[in-house]
Amino acid sequence: MRTAIVIPARFASSRLPGKPLLRETGKYLIQHVFEQAQKAKCASDVIVATDDDRIFAAVREFGGTPVMTREDHVSGTDRVAEVAARLTADVVINLQGDEPQLDPDAIDLLAELMRAPGSDMATLAVPITDAETYRNPNVVKVVCDDRGRALYFSRSPIPMVRDGEPDFTARPARFLQHLGVYAYRRDFLLRIAGEPPHPLEQSEKLEQLRVLGTGGTIMLGQVHRAHRGVDTPADYADFVRWYRQNGDNGAGGTRRAA
Repeated sequence: MRTAIVIPARFASSRLPGKPLLRETGKYLIQHVFEQAQKAKCASDVIVATDDDRIFAAVREFGGTPVMTREDHVSGTDRVAEVAARLTADVVINLQGDEPQLDPDAIDLLAELMRAPGSDMATLAVPITDAETYRNPNVVKVVCDDRGRALYFSRSPIPMVRDGEPDFTARPARFLQHLGVYAYRRDFLLRIAGEPPHPLEQSEKLEQLRVLGTGGTIMLGQVHRAHRGVDTPADYADFVRWYRQNGDNGAGGTRRAA
């Protein structure tokens, strides 16, 4: 399958304006993400989708491939869909522009999941290991069936343990934290981006529920650890410290969970 990785990037951010262009490591933040994506074996193309001239110029500067998109998109998925409409790829992976530590093996796992018959989409999860994460409404949880298909995503604790306490040590893991990276069949992405928000999506404020609510199939893969995104100045400072200790090879090579 021809697989394109599209990285949506915008300049505006309420908590960290201009974060794609932060450069304390000697590289733009968006450059770190782009280079991690290039390490994935599945990548036929890696593209940065933006509506900002400054980001477009920065990506050109470091030798990446930028594509200018409309300014009126309400989500990164819509921005990715605009780019996907111009591509001939079979699969499109939406990789957030503020996740410079995403393991390339995890990106390849997404592409592998898309080989499953009937898969419209694929995404990733990591086992939850503590009650605080399980109950945190800012952490999205997911449950899946025995074939690895997502049944539901929620900000609430799922599956709810009615009697007793959840066992976070049990394997296979029953309690999973969703990681916000997605692979789509191109034609499905173009269709779902044109659908109105689903009531479940509006209730939980989770775009992926538009897919489940309209009968789509999302395959779920598990990885050993969650990647850290950059949402705040403190997150970026942590990443800079990590990068100075580990360099470009620090985020690669983690083995995937079965």
